[in-house]
Order: sequence, then C-alpha cells, then structure tokens
Amino acid sequence: MKEEKIKKVVRQGYTQIARKGSSCCASETSRGIGYSEEDLKSVPEGANLGLGCGNPVALASLKEGETVLDLGSGAGFDCFLAANRVGKEGRVIGVDMTPDMIDRARANAKKAKGKNVEFRLGEIENLPVADGTVDVVISNCVINLSTDKQRVFEEAYRVLKLGGRIMVSDIVLLKELPEILKESVKAYVGCLSGAMMKNAYLETIRKAGFRDVKVLEEQHFPVEYMANDPTVKKVAADLHLSADAMKSIPNAVASIRVFAEKPKA
Repeated sequence: MKEEKIKKVVRQGYTQIARKGSSCCASETSRGIGYSEEDLKSVPEGANLGLGCGNPVALASLKEGETVLDLGSGAGFDCFLAANRVGKEGRVIGVDMTPDMIDRARANAKKAKGKNVEFRLGEIENLPVADGTVDVVISNCVINLSTDKQRVFEEAYRVLKLGGRIMVSDIVLLKELPEILKESVKAYVGCLSGAMMKNAYLETIRKAGFRDVKVLEEQHFPVEYMANDPTVKKVAADLHLSADAMKSIPNAVASIRVFAEKPKA
C-alpha cells in the first residue's frame, strides 16, 4: 500500500467523523476504556468522539505547570482533560492532520474558555513543535494509523525536554491478521491493518532513543467495541469477511498503555 494513498484515506475517514460528530455510544465506549464519569463531564460537549482505545491522561501523572503534547488530538478530548491537570500555569498542544478536526477542536476550546490549550494543524511524523519544549507526549489510538511509526517516535523524542516522558494508548497485534485485512487501505481507518506486532512496536520506541520502555496496562480490545465500530463494520462488508474471520480479530488485537522516558543526559 502506498503511503500517500493511506494518508489520504485516513484523512478522509476522520474528516467524515469530524463533520458527523460523536456517536450515540461515545460516552459508553469511553467509560469502558478507562475514563471516569468526572472525565466525561469535565470537557466541552462535542469533544469526545468515542475514538480512543484507552485513557493516556489517567496514567501520565501530569503535574501542574507542565507542557503536554497530544499526537492526533481529534476534537480535543484528551487535551481538555490534560489541561485540567496541568492548570493555568501549564500548557497543552494538540496536533492533528485533519483540518475539520482542528476546526472542531478550536470551537470546543472556545466553549471551554480555557487559555492553556491550543490546536495546530500538522502531521505527527513532522510535528510543528520546537525541540526540547514539551514535558509529556500523549497519544490515544493514533500512532497505529501512521505509515512511519519510527519517525513518529523520533519526533516525540525531539520535542521532549531531557527527562521528558511519553504515555500512549494504542492498538497492537498479538498475532497476524488475515491477509485480506493487512492489505486493506480502508482497514487503516479502523486501526486494524496499520497496527504493528506488540514486540516490534516497543522496539520502535527504543530505537528512537527512549529508555525504561514498559507496558503498564494491556487488554484484548473489547469484542463489543470492535463489533460495533462502524468503520470495522464497513471494512468487513467491503471485504466480504466471514463471521468467523471477524470473530478472530479481537483475539489478535490488544490495547496497550506504554510509558517511556527520554534520558536526562
């Protein structure tokens, strides 16, 4: 699959999501992957699109005054949660490659009337952020969408201060997917065909220069979320996947929460 074609399809897919807004089950999905009722009530309406696979903010141990960068910030859900943690002296930057998502996130920021959150249009492989200016990088089910994950983690390393850390929730594979899924461009949008094997994913982080790389949480991606995901449903229909093939997917896919540090010297 050609990188530009994949990027185009992913951007188109998330443009449609941005224009449509959250699904009726967005809050239910978010509760199931680690967000509290307090989290859901503390963000502007329309910020939660129900797209994540975990809660990186809950595990990031954010401190007041820190600068946080969210890779693939969407409508801003995790950014607003992070902003609550870092306070008025802190700063949160969201980066997304989809103009409609950025527009939606900025509109949500106006609702929130928070001055410590900003959203920038850009690609996570080429972050519009200066070297050594960020304390924490978070991301939620986005890095798997990139065709150059090594570059993403190298960019995260570049923008972090010495001693900075990453906390990402993402989808990885525990076993190989059916070949027809691996070759599907559309399956990229559903976080399927772009996912790496777990060990390869962790090694990619180490190669970028990070230390103390560890998986803090891991769980099979819930079957009901996989089955109800409209993107996955469409991919299955388009590829004429059998019921058995669909049932095999959750056993191959896991949601992990990964922590790593940039060395202090």
